Amino acid sequence: MTRPDVTVLGAGIMGLCVAWACLHWGARVRVIDPAGPGAGASGGLVGALAPHVPEAWNAKKAFQLQALLYAAPFWAEVARFGGQDPGYARLGRLQPLADDAALALARTRADQAGALWGGQAQWQVVRADTAAGWAPTSASGWLVADDLSARIAPRRAIAALVAALRAGGATILRDGAAEGLVVEATGQVGLRARLGPAASATAGGEKGQAALLALDRRDAPQIFADGVHVVPQADGTTAVGSTSERDWAEAGTDGALEDLITRARAVAPLQDAPVIARWAGVRPRWTTRAPLIGAEPGRAGRFVANGGYKIGFAVAPLAGRMLAALMLGGRDDIPADFRPQPMPG
Repeated sequence: MTRPDVTVLGAGIMGLCVAWACLHWGARVRVIDPAGPGAGASGGLVGALAPHVPEAWNAKKAFQLQALLYAAPFWAEVARFGGQDPGYARLGRLQPLADDAALALARTRADQAGALWGGQAQWQVVRADTAAGWAPTSASGWLVADDLSARIAPRRAIAALVAALRAGGATILRDGAAEGLVVEATGQVGLRARLGPAASATAGGEKGQAALLALDRRDAPQIFADGVHVVPQADGTTAVGSTSERDWAEAGTDGALEDLITRARAVAPLQDAPVIARWAGVRPRWTTRAPLIGAEPGRAGRFVANGGYKIGFAVAPLAGRMLAALMLGGRDDIPADFRPQPMPG
């Protein structure tokens, strides 16, 4: 490749989506990651793309709604261009309601979704027996069913993006020079650098653990119950996750994952499906829990796409499109709350 127009540092979901969007602008793109694509949190198992509750509406929730609606055409294009299936499907999600108070709140939220989601998706309250054979345990006999939630297979999605980028002429390297416009998408490493030398060992990241079960419900909606995501995948497996550990010492799997698997079996009809894979990783988490997307203050030609936290796969396609529009087209549609602040010191 000749000198790139854009260098993306980091080949997780954020960095790869920025790179893909820059290709659409006709830019020459280089991606550099010493560990290779999807080596960090983007190499997980779960892939639950789900909306925030439709209340206390704000810019972050509006952005995520827009991103979830954008996901289907985005992943379809990536699959066509690179020839690899990312495992995306918008199959919805089921959530049990514990009691009459939860049922009343859910019905209020259904009305709010009708107004806020603009008829592009639905949030409904349904009887649990309408999901016979795949209903989560529900003390009230009622569920929330939305048709906006979708699933993605994280590792397949990363591979699909890599294939599409290479087909478009981008280079993906483990080492190389950062030339042209530079995007920092380095996950926890980048966020710790922003926090400065006083950052703790776990700063900038939250540990998550997940498991994969040999259970084929590939056409079923995902389940969210008791804080556990149960996500049937396109390859005939079912993912369960994830723990949320702010304080952690070791990055590997441990007893917290076994507890999560036990909870998953209690709330979803997983029977005795065996565990075939376990995963632990560190999700990049900024102090506000919002992504950091935009120009690096005081550093001409430098940009940030980081902090996807638990919604990285949901928001990265739209975040990449918006950042590329800012970098290469001078159009700034990025929510103000997402923009990076000056680095300490």
